[in-house]
Amino acid sequence: MRKVKVALLGATGSIGKSTLEILRKYRDRFELIAFSVHNNLEGFQRIVEEFSPKIGVITGAAELISPPIRTLYGREALIEVASLREVDIIVVATAGNMGVYPTIFGLKSGKRVALANKETLVSFGQIVIDEYKKSRGELIPVDSEHSALFQLTEKYGDQMEELILTASGGPFRNMSREEMEKVSIDDVLKHPVWRMGKKITVDSATLMNKGLEVIEAHWLFNLSPDRIKVLIHPQSILHGLVKMKDGAYLAHMSYPDMKIPIQYALTYPERWQCDFVSLDLSSLRPLEFYGPDTNRFPLLKLAYEALSFGGIMPCVMNAANDVAVESFLKGEIRFLDIEKVVFATFDSFVKESVPGKLSLEALERFNSEARAKATETVTRIKN
Repeated sequence: MRKVKVALLGATGSIGKSTLEILRKYRDRFELIAFSVHNNLEGFQRIVEEFSPKIGVITGAAELISPPIRTLYGREALIEVASLREVDIIVVATAGNMGVYPTIFGLKSGKRVALANKETLVSFGQIVIDEYKKSRGELIPVDSEHSALFQLTEKYGDQMEELILTASGGPFRNMSREEMEKVSIDDVLKHPVWRMGKKITVDSATLMNKGLEVIEAHWLFNLSPDRIKVLIHPQSILHGLVKMKDGAYLAHMSYPDMKIPIQYALTYPERWQCDFVSLDLSSLRPLEFYGPDTNRFPLLKLAYEALSFGGIMPCVMNAANDVAVESFLKGEIRFLDIEKVVFATFDSFVKESVPGKLSLEALERFNSEARAKATETVTRIKN
């Protein structure tokens, strides 16, 4: 059996590490051809020693003195890897806007792109989907909620009325605004269900993560915002639901572990044995569902507004949130200041919002401008 050749971009992040577990288990079926890290040189060396890939990429400022394999640097290196003829699947798990480039070039090259990078569709959705429609490539979502909806809509898409994304609600789902004023960084990073990177954990606490997923779902499933709903589901067992035209609901359930959707993206349309985790239905506690409180978590509502505005606004909102979360994790602002930074930046760009299609270069420019504006707001709050 010919091995499936994989390029793993963002190999030392939480998604990357889970992907490596799957490649490790199925060494007889997968071969890691290329990978990228940002600045994690120790992780780079470990991956080379264990998997013997042909190409390594470093996207940050770090540099190896005597690289053990062919080593490339920066955005252009990701594009080169995404275009390699021998690569079958590209797992895009990089952080930030850089993920859009290997996604686009991977699709152009007719490859399967297993997409775990939110910014790619949030900031550049129209561009990516236009390229996808023209290409021979495949776009398979890795995020647990979108993977669930992908599996449901593939069979029932023409009969559905609504998509429903579930959210755990984060660590503060039962807290008042007054209580959230006092939370620490450690409090925010204690997610009740998932073990994720710091950025996505903070986004889960503000519900911005679910807002970003609504925007992604719009592009992936070609639905208007009013047909994409969010339900708080603290147990994180149901990852997605579709409401059918006849009033029936179909749901996707699994243990909350990212290895399940990652493996599905790698093996689609087949389902392979997954011995990492197992869901015991008989031991489940009661499953809860309730609507999100956008008064306590207003960034979710803002994400819907950004999607309705279209144009540059999802990109602007995402850029502002990146800056705000980074500043929070540095201890420069408080938890609820995150939304102040995002709202202030959003409001300053609304009048410039241009509906319709924009080039990648134009969106990159607005991304930079939004980041600069958000940084100004952070400075004002600090002082």
